Amino acid sequence: MANNTNLAGQPETPQARASADLSRRLRRFALTVMPILIGLHAYIGWRLLPALPIGMPGTVVGGLLLGLSALLIPLGMFARFLVPSHSMADRISWASSLVMGLFSSVLVLTLLRDVFLLIAQTPSLAGSTAAAVLVAAALLTVIGFVNARRVAQVVRIDIPLAGLPMPLAGFTIVQLSDIHVGPTIKGDYVAAIVDRVNSLNADLIAITGDIVDGGVLELSAHTAPLARLRARHGAFVVTGNHEYYSGALNWMAEFQRLGLRGLINEHVVIEHGGARMVVAGITDYSAHLFDLAQRSDPLAALAGSPEGIPRILLAHQPRSAPAAASAGFDLQLSGHTHGGQFWPWNLFVFLQQPFTAGLHRLGRLWVYTSRGTGYWGPPKRFGAPSEITLLRLIPDPASRAQQPQDQAA
Repeated sequence: MANNTNLAGQPETPQARASADLSRRLRRFALTVMPILIGLHAYIGWRLLPALPIGMPGTVVGGLLLGLSALLIPLGMFARFLVPSHSMADRISWASSLVMGLFSSVLVLTLLRDVFLLIAQTPSLAGSTAAAVLVAAALLTVIGFVNARRVAQVVRIDIPLAGLPMPLAGFTIVQLSDIHVGPTIKGDYVAAIVDRVNSLNADLIAITGDIVDGGVLELSAHTAPLARLRARHGAFVVTGNHEYYSGALNWMAEFQRLGLRGLINEHVVIEHGGARMVVAGITDYSAHLFDLAQRSDPLAALAGSPEGIPRILLAHQPRSAPAAASAGFDLQLSGHTHGGQFWPWNLFVFLQQPFTAGLHRLGRLWVYTSRGTGYWGPPKRFGAPSEITLLRLIPDPASRAQQPQDQAA
């Protein structure tokens, strides 16, 4: 009862619970993340500013800019909760995201500079290397911005499946993932993606989660272009972890309204040229942390499906692969990792996920991990370009000798 009433014994409204939850999150952030963030900005100032030929006025300005960065980054994270105007919140988020990307590169390059100076033992290089850090970070941020904001390129991948019926040879699937419609990704960005996808004339479209960062009311106008997606057998969608931050059930209803078929631990059977295949989808790997009823379940997704035909699973996170392999799937399509999005974070994804990007195999299961079609946080892509993936099913050459009917065809 205590969870549903306030101190006066009156029932809590949803707005009051949301406000209390936001207050808790802000306090936790202020006590844990903010000291670290301020400390890292102070480290940059300590290591770079004295080495630059900018004098005391320049040092003061540099310190103020670092302080502004330390405040702007967290403000952008919470802008949509703290600022009543959506347009103003988006502007703050834009500024915060750009600063976050620049700060990330400056921090990493400052660390590498310190390692270099420690090894080189050449104090005379302190000034030139400090300037080089700032120039390199600015270049990485500008190039990363251009890469992130352009329409994702088409990546073409052949998937060899054992026992693939000949009518399904050449079957094409366009995979979209991790678009992250939100403060910096709007309807025009989504419309450009849709136009490129439709130009591919795919047999099926698979959207593997993290489509949105925000609620239906604020973003439905910007996800509307998804209603124009066209494929012979339609478009299918599963939840990612970010849908659960934004109201997953509401979003799945909205996607259904747009003409996308949601797969929540369930499957459909696709008939194509006289052959059949199973297309299944599961909720995000972490869905049970938000709603126990939404627990990810590859076995449930296959329940009642026909035996002996290809089985394809849409699963947001690559770490669903062991359960998918045990359930008997042939191919899993995932996203979530963004391929690391920009250097050097692409080097560390393996610490949380079994696959970072591209095509891999786990037993008899193929796993394709998209680097994502949009981006999250900083509008920055460097070393991990975004993609619209065109997957083509082909017979596995190793199994063709065992399929005389295929040879005869």
